[in-house]
Amino acid sequence: MSTIALQTLPRGSDAAKRLAVRLGLSCGEIAVHHFPDGELRVSVAPATETTILYAPLDQPNDKLIALLFAAEALRRNGAKRLVLVAPYLCYMRQDAAFHAGEAISQRAMGNLLATTVDRVITVDAHLHRTTDIRSVFPGIEAENLSAMPAIANALATEGIDPATIVIGPDMESEPWVSDIAGRLRLQHTVAQKMRHGDRSVAISFANPALLAGRPALLVDDIVSSGTTLMAAAKALIAMDATAVDAVVTHALFPPAMIGAFTDAGIRSIRSTDSVPHPTNAIPLDESLAAALRSELTRTHLPETTP
Repeated sequence: MSTIALQTLPRGSDAAKRLAVRLGLSCGEIAVHHFPDGELRVSVAPATETTILYAPLDQPNDKLIALLFAAEALRRNGAKRLVLVAPYLCYMRQDAAFHAGEAISQRAMGNLLATTVDRVITVDAHLHRTTDIRSVFPGIEAENLSAMPAIANALATEGIDPATIVIGPDMESEPWVSDIAGRLRLQHTVAQKMRHGDRSVAISFANPALLAGRPALLVDDIVSSGTTLMAAAKALIAMDATAVDAVVTHALFPPAMIGAFTDAGIRSIRSTDSVPHPTNAIPLDESLAAALRSELTRTHLPETTP
């Protein structure tokens, strides 16, 4: 039996293959068949003692069942250690019950994955009151990597106007905004957001004079409905920002919405490849490979860089 290899759910295969090449590993694709009644049949490549499972967990429900079935097959065929690389990790936002009878999805997901794999690696998990992702996954290893080094490096390589001000669309974005601004030596600020519903928000800024006559870079971890991002862009244009660009870790919005972002005044929107999407422009290979180096050391295999 081989010592270590990578296997991927079908939709993550391109990024998984690049990561496997960087690590010098083989990459097998997990086959998922959908029966007419919605049930799945899952087949895996030959098991290795350590198997890295690559799975972006957007649109997660079928993927979670596929992962559960893949883990069963791999364990039964000799896998001793399973490492889940989920660049986007689902069901993390609900970390408390706000109304009677609500499920705490973060707790349920953590318990499920903790009994399925031995280690979880994700990127910019959507955590609110949870300060340490290891508390989500009892008894196993877990890391929440930051996409900001990869994003800042991509922006620096392309070149960025030193007058650019980095903008967070709400207070939750402040850690990402301050990180990128520090790496690029730019000023930053965070908007004040009042949410009226899932698709209705109001955006304001404490110091509008800081924004006039300068390019703005909106930074956020997740964009799904896009409402907040578009409201922030419209507010910035109204305050005479010379240009508005956006960069996000996880692009969960439908590709058809790109036109709506343009109409709202966003010149460009770029995302990492945590989720396959037309806006992908920033690979996470280097960050993920660095985190997985310990698996290569554990199995005494050298890492190779293409």
